[in-house]
Amino acid sequence: MKNIISKVILGSFVVSAVGMANAQKIDAKAQKIDAKAKKILDDITANYNSKKNSYFKFSFGSGLNGQVTKTEPGIYYVAGEKYKLKIMDTEQIFDGSKIYNINADDMEVTVAKPNGSGTMFSPINYLTTYRNDYNVTYNGKKMINGVNADFIKLTPVKANGIQFVYLFVDSAKKQMVKLEQHGNNKDVAVIAIKEYKENQQLDPNMFVFDKNKFKNYVITEL
Repeated sequence: MKNIISKVILGSFVVSAVGMANAQKIDAKAQKIDAKAKKILDDITANYNSKKNSYFKFSFGSGLNGQVTKTEPGIYYVAGEKYKLKIMDTEQIFDGSKIYNINADDMEVTVAKPNGSGTMFSPINYLTTYRNDYNVTYNGKKMINGVNADFIKLTPVKANGIQFVYLFVDSAKKQMVKLEQHGNNKDVAVIAIKEYKENQQLDPNMFVFDKNKFKNYVITEL
């Protein structure tokens, strides 16, 4: 479980919120994007972008051969370009400039600049990465956690270690319901959103890394 967490969170330095604010144009020649799926995803993106901040409480599942064998709770805050993501003993903060990966179990912090070479697995990352990196198909409706959700499949345009991604969205509320990421090595990672809040009064230091709180940690700047 810890290795999977490291791969989908700590090993990837792409910021979903930055992508949402600076989405690039679609290269129609390189991609095939279903018009209905595109409208659904763009409507959800516009909805999230219109909020001062958003909060997601979710369950993170992982496993092999398409089967989730373990789940853990997670939380995700995002405001503009900044975000905070926490799963198990791992926390990731982006303050608008640097990404701080905090591992309480190992008492380590790694600091890095976003380099755009991977995909952070968050409740909303694929709302932007699909625009340049995936072929997109609309697969109809599927009942997910009591929601008659629209089912959208993403397939990478170029090899990136991911076989395909399933997105399940509530089009009426313009909100994400569930994400499934299936890797070429048969691993699977799933985020199922349990609770969503918006426009909350957040602590001004929510997205600030306070070095004084981690005096006993090994801090490495990449």
